[in-house]
Amino acid sequence: MLNLAFPPQLASVVSWLPAAPPSLAFSAAANRLLWPALKALDWQALVGRRYAIRVTDIGLTLRFTVTARGFAPDSGAADLTISASARDFLLLLSRREDPDTLFFSRRLVSEGDTELGLIVKNLLDALDPERVLGRLPTPLARAAQRLMAA
Repeated sequence: MLNLAFPPQLASVVSWLPAAPPSLAFSAAANRLLWPALKALDWQALVGRRYAIRVTDIGLTLRFTVTARGFAPDSGAADLTISASARDFLLLLSRREDPDTLFFSRRLVSEGDTELGLIVKNLLDALDPERVLGRLPTPLARAAQRLMAA
């Protein structure tokens, strides 16, 4: 299997960008893609907690919180930080890779509140990946498929 990674030059540029714009874009995308499926589940334990998703191969950290109305950008210290490559996050979301496999092979790193991490894992396991990925606009869906196939 090809180990696809973003060019180091891209990571060096992205890591210098302010965190707010990508976090705002992520929150908007998560509200469109994840929230319709997530709000049908028991997500109350996520509300008011702070999260960070660190995409290691592009030097990007997304900071957000969960409110009663969905995802919102947040700049505070994270209660839970999850780190992985972009490809591994897509494989995880599509269920082509198991979170435990990624965790024990050190491709997925969880830092912070362990109990919260388990709640997030269980909620993600309850999501239908086809329903989530099916909501992607066509160009993004194609890019995600190419990245996962690499």
